[in-house]
Amino acid sequence: MSDPLILSSQTGSVRTLSLNRPQSLNSLNSVLLQALLDELDRIASDATVRCVVLTGAGRAFCAGQDLADPLVAPDAASDAAPKDLGVMIERFYQPLVQRIRSMPTPVVAAVNGVAAGAGANIALNCDIVIAARGASFIQAFSKIGLAPDTGGTWLLPRLVGRANALGLTLLGDKLSAEDAQRMGLIWRCVDDAALHDEAQAMAQRLAAMPTQALVATRRALDSAQLLSMEAALSAETALQRELGFAHDYNEGVAAFIAKRTPAFTDR
Repeated sequence: MSDPLILSSQTGSVRTLSLNRPQSLNSLNSVLLQALLDELDRIASDATVRCVVLTGAGRAFCAGQDLADPLVAPDAASDAAPKDLGVMIERFYQPLVQRIRSMPTPVVAAVNGVAAGAGANIALNCDIVIAARGASFIQAFSKIGLAPDTGGTWLLPRLVGRANALGLTLLGDKLSAEDAQRMGLIWRCVDDAALHDEAQAMAQRLAAMPTQALVATRRALDSAQLLSMEAALSAETALQRELGFAHDYNEGVAAFIAKRTPAFTDR
């Protein structure tokens, strides 16, 4: 029996998922992508989970698309029709990005090694990215004649500005985790040996917070990038109205007044 492509474990209300193709640096094929999508769908309907950690088994986070996958590998025959890469994108990568960004819980990426191509952008689509000091990020698409996908064209200019986004994508150079933090690409860089504990501590902290409000904050920040200030103010009003009727707001205020730790339960 083969090993599962996604390793899943839960501590308290934190679910940790590990991409598990270490022999190929957790490169992505259609089977692994479907397994990850299925696991995230299950978590989305599991009320016991209040935060997700996504990481990689072995020495890499994810080396990006497995170019040997039949959906993308060019046929050897010289007269063969080119593969339609849009099929892979539409069937797997687009739903995966949408699933991560619509999760009803915060998602923390714990980048333990190289994150290249789609692997880098999967990490960057998570809410908080923590990377080991020995990790690296590579927008490797230009090296094989492609442009960024998996949300990279939307994410990168917003995270690091147009100049840095173009430098990263056109040159395809390796970016260290320390430089990624300095550039504002990720939240934090930590010592390699501390990554697991730091990511779990962050996830446990998020899991104890008002999940509904955290997810609403993510949604508001993303949508506000496409709005005018006036429209963003109106959206904030509607969002605060919605959250103000939730249990967690009343619990948070009551705990603040009573000087006790709140017990948030909304999701």
